[in-house]
Amino acid sequence: MRKALLALFLALAASHAPAQKYPDKPIRLVVPFPAGGAADVYGRIIGARLTEAWGQPVVVENRTGAGGNIAAESVAKAAPDGYTLVMGSVGTHAVNVTLFPKLPYDPVRDFAPIALVAEADALLVVHPSVPATSVPQLVALARARPGSLSFSSAGPGTASHLAGELFKSLAGVDLLHVPYKGNTPAITDLLAGQTSMLFATMPTVLPHVKAGKLRALATCSLERAEATPELPTVSEFLPGFNVGNWVGLFAPAGTPPAIVERLNGEVVRIMQAPEMKARLAAEGARFVPTTPAGFGAYVRAEIARWAPIVRASGARPE
Repeated sequence: MRKALLALFLALAASHAPAQKYPDKPIRLVVPFPAGGAADVYGRIIGARLTEAWGQPVVVENRTGAGGNIAAESVAKAAPDGYTLVMGSVGTHAVNVTLFPKLPYDPVRDFAPIALVAEADALLVVHPSVPATSVPQLVALARARPGSLSFSSAGPGTASHLAGELFKSLAGVDLLHVPYKGNTPAITDLLAGQTSMLFATMPTVLPHVKAGKLRALATCSLERAEATPELPTVSEFLPGFNVGNWVGLFAPAGTPPAIVERLNGEVVRIMQAPEMKARLAAEGARFVPTTPAGFGAYVRAEIARWAPIVRASGARPE
């Protein structure tokens, strides 16, 4: 009996040993998209706060390409020691499962979920030169001028791309898709009038709407957003339209549970700080605390939710 208890004690002590000395060297946080998007913004916030708390640098690395697959695959194959993390998204860990015929990683099997970082409502915005102030007017304009309106996206397979494809399908309109390598260049060209419209996360475009540089027509979830209660949802005119975005922190599968739990606790602490609560509310985003297991269940549910949306949209990686 004593031997069994000693063995159990030693096993428990060994499981917590990695967390006791973690981190004792720099951590690499990989962001699958360019600077300026939600994954990058929140990744850098968390990286900076972890650096302050732990005294070890958290180096944010933007590694773009293939709808986020290149970055996600690199982390999936990294050593499971807590020193390589990825700020995954609805694209890398939900949409791409159905979108890509052959994904180079499994978003469930190959990762240890740490925490859901932020959920963000999306907005349908148009350049002020587009003569439409509502979704019905935009649909009528697109039907009257097939192929003349364009929608930019953060890249093939991203939520902004799928939103445009789903809009086309439900409204029965012909829109030109103009993909970019991330939200920032897509927004930049929209502001310049190079494209007509964009479906983007609220934190990335709401400041431009408030400044009068873009016109918001509707939000993209099933319910009106708290940050913009005056705006209707697209689904009020096109039933079934429901898209949004989220970002979350992942480690490679096999990362010691004690390290995953410690990272989860830090993310919850950071995102629940008063200044972060105020920022999220102003940007139309929200933080819902999750355990690693809860976040894993969330990811599996998102994969199931997005599969029919991807199929119905007819979207394909380009």
